[in-house]
Amino acid sequence: MNFQAFYNEHVALVWRALHRLGVPAADLPDAVQEVFLVAYRKLPEFEGRSKASTWLVGICCRVASDRRRLAHVRREIGDVDAMLACGDERPGANQLVEQQEQAHVLDEILALLRPEQREVFVMFELEELSGKEIAAIVGAPLKTVFSRLRLARTAFTTALAARQRDGNRVASRSVAFVAARGKEEMS
Repeated sequence: MNFQAFYNEHVALVWRALHRLGVPAADLPDAVQEVFLVAYRKLPEFEGRSKASTWLVGICCRVASDRRRLAHVRREIGDVDAMLACGDERPGANQLVEQQEQAHVLDEILALLRPEQREVFVMFELEELSGKEIAAIVGAPLKTVFSRLRLARTAFTTALAARQRDGNRVASRSVAFVAARGKEEMS
């Protein structure tokens, strides 16, 4: 398999998945490169038991997790939106502003979710992976995946409703409450 073709086919997926998993925009180019370095190194070991996109999203989850864990080591501040403008068709100015606002709201609410809930939510709802694929990626039982997804959906819906009703400050508290309640349910 030609790795350049593999890269071209999957780079948008990797970029999007890393962004939705909370990798800061300034770190996205390095994180994307890290994912493809791992993929290049591990490609001969890829058995094809899952789709290549599923395998790459699993690598994205590990890279995003490592970057969160090591975030305190880096002191880099960059332009948040500079790397996200891509695509062949250019929408009009109003559409572009609306899309950016929606993406910003999505990112803010995703940032409020607990990492394991966010990970499952992004893979299921945004990347459209199956529960079975997600379970294999995160190394958790299928029921745990669906429990995390349920908690994430509840927190997401609560935060969105609170944001629409009262603004961002209340949404943050609402997600914290729902996450705490979900933690109690899991105990």
